[in-house]
Amino acid sequence: MIRSLPYSKTYGLSFKLYIILYFTFLFAPLLVTCVLAFNDSQFPSLPWKGFTFEWFTGNLPERVGIFHDQINLDSIWVSVRVAFFVTLLSVSVGTCGAFLFEQEDFRFKPVLYFLMLAPLVIPGVILGISILMFSTVLGIHFEETWKLDVGLFRPGFWLVVLGQFSFIATLVTLVVSARLRKFDRTLEEAALNLGANRFEVIWYITLKFLRPAILGSAAVAYLMSFENFNTTLFLVGSEATLPINLYLQVRDGSTPVINAISFLLIVGTSLAALANLYFSRKETQ
Repeated sequence: MIRSLPYSKTYGLSFKLYIILYFTFLFAPLLVTCVLAFNDSQFPSLPWKGFTFEWFTGNLPERVGIFHDQINLDSIWVSVRVAFFVTLLSVSVGTCGAFLFEQEDFRFKPVLYFLMLAPLVIPGVILGISILMFSTVLGIHFEETWKLDVGLFRPGFWLVVLGQFSFIATLVTLVVSARLRKFDRTLEEAALNLGANRFEVIWYITLKFLRPAILGSAAVAYLMSFENFNTTLFLVGSEATLPINLYLQVRDGSTPVINAISFLLIVGTSLAALANLYFSRKETQ
């Protein structure tokens, strides 16, 4: 819509109605979930039966709150650890990949760039099955050939980390590359002419310029890893992540403690997003 051009009253009302319906569709389910986290009912649904904090703090046989639910707490801790290592690996490799793909004399760049994007195109279910089959074949080969039982090739914590890293690193590369294209190379040349070595140029100039993109991509990588389900489902072992654990609870019949977990996640991710937005704007000023 070109703001300088006149438009009819009908168009203006339709546009405002569209905005209202769009954001209602986005946020109404989240709002209902947050409200039901405080509903004094044994079922995670309406009708409303009163206000309570017991789905957070309760420690009764018939009503265990999230802060006393050891299974859910353990799954949250697993997701936190998985997301930490996935973010660490993705940011490290993704940043190096951004530097690599921005080299003008890099051979086979179009082919390798296409291969890098492949994990984003492949459905998460197919990616999870493929990684599971590949790791199983490698595990059998190591065991039959060298009599080695490599735990990394079995479904479990580190296989989940590698499975999520395989596609999240691509997103980090794309975000950092977009920022790197705006970088003025003459700043590096000036620093080198003034006596700085290559490491100092990268650390104090290039990476400082890329810091907003690196922090933003790290936040995205952490959130994507924390909520990933499709790929993780086929790679998880005895330590279930939070999405897998919630799926099992919903399938077998759940309580409003799931709404309480959702409320904490919504608040936590919202605060993290606001903090990331604040620091990103502060960096660019």
